[in-house]
Amino acid sequence: MTLDEDYFYDPRKKTKITAGSQRAHLIDSYRHKGMRKKLVQEIQKKGIKDSRILKALSILPRHFFLDKAFEEWAYQDKPFPIAKEQTISQPYTVAYQTALLNVQKGDKILEIGTGSGYQASILSMLGAKVFTIERQETLYLSAKKLNRELKIPRIKFYHKDGFEGLPRLAPFDKILVTAGAKEKPETLLHQLAIGGQMVIPIGEEVQVMYRITRKSETQFMDEKFDKFKFVPFLPGLEKD
Repeated sequence: MTLDEDYFYDPRKKTKITAGSQRAHLIDSYRHKGMRKKLVQEIQKKGIKDSRILKALSILPRHFFLDKAFEEWAYQDKPFPIAKEQTISQPYTVAYQTALLNVQKGDKILEIGTGSGYQASILSMLGAKVFTIERQETLYLSAKKLNRELKIPRIKFYHKDGFEGLPRLAPFDKILVTAGAKEKPETLLHQLAIGGQMVIPIGEEVQVMYRITRKSETQFMDEKFDKFKFVPFLPGLEKD
C-alpha cells in the first residue's frame, strides 16, 4: 500500500523538545532512531510488508511508552511489562494486528485495551479515528497524559469495561482487541458496521488470531491466522 503523506501523522514535526519543557523527558536521540531502524528491518523480514505500518513504527518512539527502566530494551522485538501487570505488545504483534485490520484513511476504529497507548498511536498515524477503551484507571490516565504531550490526533480515551464496547458510538469500521478472549465477544461483534472487521486473539493459554468480517446483520465470516500469547481479556473496571 502507498503512504498518504498528507494524512500520515508524524509526531516528530509536532512535539518540540526544548530545555525546561514539560516534555523534556521525551528525548528521541539518534541512537534511538538507529535502534528503531534495525527493529523495523527485523519486523519486515518477519513478513510485514505494508510500507505505512513500517514507517509508523520507524517514526513513533516506543521508549516513550515504556518505563524508564526498560528504555535500553525498547527496540527489541519483545513485549515488556507496564503498570497493573499488563504489557506493551511485541512490535511484531502490533504490526501484525494492524496489517490484518487493513487500516484506511478515516476508518472509525474501536480499540479494546489501551494499555500504554502505543497501538492506538500507530492506528492514528495511519489516518484512523480511534476510540480506545481501558479498564485499568492507572493505564487510562497514563496513556491519555502521554497522548496530550505527543499531540497525536484523532484518539479518544475511555475508562470503561471493554466487554461493553461503545454502543452509543457504534457502528465501527474496525474493532481491534489487544487481549486474549476465551470466546467471540458477541456484544462487540454487533457494534461492527456491515462489512466491518474485528481482529481478536481467541483462546486460553495460547490464542489464535482471528479476523471476523460482518457480512450482514446476522452473518459473520471467520478467518484464522497465527498463534500468539496475550494477557487475558477481563470484564469490569479497576480504579486507583
